Amino acid sequence: MPRHPDVTPSLAAVRQSVFTSLAARLARYDGQIYPLHIGDTWMEPALGCRMQDVTVQDHPGMHRYSKVQGTDGLVSAIVDRSRSRQGPTEPGSVLVSAGATGGLGAIVGAITSPGDEVLILAPFWPLFAGIVRSFHAKPVPVPFIGVVDGPQAAVEAVQAALTPRTVALYVSTPNNPTGQVIPESWLAALADWAARNDLWLLSDEVYEDYVYQGTHCYTRPMAPDRTFSVHSFSKAYGMAGNRCGYVVGPAEVMNHVRKVSTHTFYSAPTAAQIAGERALRGAADEWVVNAAQQYSRLGAAAAQRLGVEAPQGSTFLFVDVAPVLDARGLDGFLSDCVDKGLLLAPGPAFGPYPTHVRVCFTSATPEIIREGIEVLARLLRR
Repeated sequence: MPRHPDVTPSLAAVRQSVFTSLAARLARYDGQIYPLHIGDTWMEPALGCRMQDVTVQDHPGMHRYSKVQGTDGLVSAIVDRSRSRQGPTEPGSVLVSAGATGGLGAIVGAITSPGDEVLILAPFWPLFAGIVRSFHAKPVPVPFIGVVDGPQAAVEAVQAALTPRTVALYVSTPNNPTGQVIPESWLAALADWAARNDLWLLSDEVYEDYVYQGTHCYTRPMAPDRTFSVHSFSKAYGMAGNRCGYVVGPAEVMNHVRKVSTHTFYSAPTAAQIAGERALRGAADEWVVNAAQQYSRLGAAAAQRLGVEAPQGSTFLFVDVAPVLDARGLDGFLSDCVDKGLLLAPGPAFGPYPTHVRVCFTSATPEIIREGIEVLARLLRR
């Protein structure tokens, strides 16, 4: 039981920055910076979906709180989008959140108790493990991408990690950080396994529109009574600074999820919701097509130069740099990168990957990305 000046022990394993501790070293660098460590886009949102397009004259009250669930207009647009992509959806199944991050936090807060365990297919988006710990539950990484080769192996992997304290399974597809798309048959097997073991399913689908090989398959239609589908305007429409996302889940449980959101972020930014509604209603359709084409080309070119497989989706490559590591290990390699202005996300932030780095190929303009990839390729002696 922590008392002043102590804080909760569950935060001891949560990093304040999941990416790099080399800020001081970077501050001494005087040259071009290649910020390939952060998952963002150089593209501004579509015309009509930018903050300068949202005015008080057109939207009186836009600087006030919205309903905690979300504005009526955005909730309606989400229902329409979810029905067209995932099947039956009612307004009560929706929560507009402060980014997908806020949505995941609200879900975890609603379905876990202290000491409960959440299985996380690895490698995984690093903030999710911290979210689980913040609610005093335990994240359990399950090596999956690059290990599992079929539906049966997928079930065997999660079954091996199952304990009496397991309450949920987190799935990310297209995957951050690997860029892999989990096949439909694997997802169906996992959904069936979750049902047999009375588990919740958290399906992180923020890169649903960015699939370059294969097809993105939604998990919620496979198990609608236990699945929370998580989405992001940040990743889908280049609106990371707006802090707006949404969750679709079982209506009978979403009331409890909204209790958590109300007592954490209260409501998502109203202006961001107006822009999000415009995007879902068609204003960003062409933008998404263009972004996907550019992302696909950049990802394929980066993969070819680095000698790895092209990403199937998302905006990342997960590269094993073990062949060039010396006695200093990954920290030494990252230091060498920073000395050339290159920022990468360290593999251990994504699970048990001490020799990997994550590369984002959309976080800066294509010219800067290509230069940064060239710097990395030379460091990898490729």
